[in-house]
Amino acid sequence: MRKSLLLAAALTLVASSFAQEPAMQAAQTDVNQQTDIAVTAYNSGIALVRDVRKLDLPQGEVELKFMDVAQQIRPETVGLRSLAQAGSVVILEQNYEYDLISPQKLMEKYVGKEVKLINFSTEIGFYEKAAELLSINEGPVFRIEDQIFLGHPGNVVVPEIPDNLIAKPSLIWQVRNNLGAQELEATYITGGISWKADYVLTLAKTDKSLDISGWVTMDNQSGATYENARLKLVAGDVNIAPPRVAAKGMIVEAAVMSAPAPMPREESFAEYHLYTIPRRTTIKQNQSKQVALLSGSGVQCEKIYEFRGMVDFYSNRFPPMKDQHVDVFLKFQNKEENSLGIPIPAGIMRIYQEDSEGMLQFAGEDRVDHTPKDEEIRLRMGKAFDVVADRIQKDYSVISDNVHEAEFEIVVRNHKEQDVVVDIVEPMPADWNILSKSHEFVKKDAHTAVFGVPVPKDGEATVTYRVRVRY
Repeated sequence: MRKSLLLAAALTLVASSFAQEPAMQAAQTDVNQQTDIAVTAYNSGIALVRDVRKLDLPQGEVELKFMDVAQQIRPETVGLRSLAQAGSVVILEQNYEYDLISPQKLMEKYVGKEVKLINFSTEIGFYEKAAELLSINEGPVFRIEDQIFLGHPGNVVVPEIPDNLIAKPSLIWQVRNNLGAQELEATYITGGISWKADYVLTLAKTDKSLDISGWVTMDNQSGATYENARLKLVAGDVNIAPPRVAAKGMIVEAAVMSAPAPMPREESFAEYHLYTIPRRTTIKQNQSKQVALLSGSGVQCEKIYEFRGMVDFYSNRFPPMKDQHVDVFLKFQNKEENSLGIPIPAGIMRIYQEDSEGMLQFAGEDRVDHTPKDEEIRLRMGKAFDVVADRIQKDYSVISDNVHEAEFEIVVRNHKEQDVVVDIVEPMPADWNILSKSHEFVKKDAHTAVFGVPVPKDGEATVTYRVRVRY
């Protein structure tokens, strides 16, 4: 009896202590309390979001629902800090909830429960029935009284929204607040925000200079809108670790993250380049947006005609190759003295040129990689219509098992109204030695010989050479 009384007293004491423990206070914040938003977008399709909000937060332990965040947020990257007083908010627990309300989700939550079926028909009038939702696999199945119904022509009404379904993706923090009214900064990385650079090059009729303008195209599929945001762009190949897949409602550890249109401000950042857009902008969900990136005028350039061979030409017999159109390239220096001299993010450069009536016409495009200042940019425009070449293997012999000789004749015909210079680029295998030649060449590297051949307008030029190759 004594032991029973002691046990009862102990249970009463424990129950009393639990009853006296106050319930955790609740607070929430949405975009209406947002005071600042900044987005830094990367080439790899991710963005760093900095979201600042002012709110009245109870002191003590609080469950804070932070709504209107990106749907593609990476929960493990989230950080929270107080801007009002450092250290005045301590994170105890963090959840990311993204099980959003939808007809399908609501039906899933009410499988095995009672719902209401409502219908209106001109024949039977208005009616409503209580039903048990048995399944939604390949369509809903209901039990009404003792009968099973497959599908329903009217509306399904559920009594309430389950607690574990939410209207907006939300971060749920349990925090200890020591201050009261707070200014909180949440930072996180989200997927679904990508950007690319596109460039328009207007080539002068002389082919000697060009004007360039660059644009950034952003695409926001992150599941959130960023109103009046400060926008920065990072150009470069940032390494991204493979993402960790988190279960819904998973608790994760808080991360510790302590005239013409004005052009973006560019600066070096780590091993990359950072471009700050000079004015705030709104980045809407499911929106593509373009902002100016750079411009330059009077950029000196050079058009190059190139006829390139193949390394296999020197170890096999080949039939004549007739009427081969030569490749056309455009190159220029990304230097300050050439009206540029800024790091150029990777993207597509599209070339336009005026016709005889002064109308701009498309003349080709090429993709460029990230290009630092003081480097050369080389663009493939396409193939020349009026400059063609024939390649004829005049002789081929095998001197020994590893020594071959080949002789070539290359005829270049120019049907343009001006003289051109065609670079005949010959990729040589192994050890090579040109035994005879009609034109001088430049040994560009250990495996490349380049013949620079002037070809007069409405004329032709013939290049011959014999080469010995030792494998």
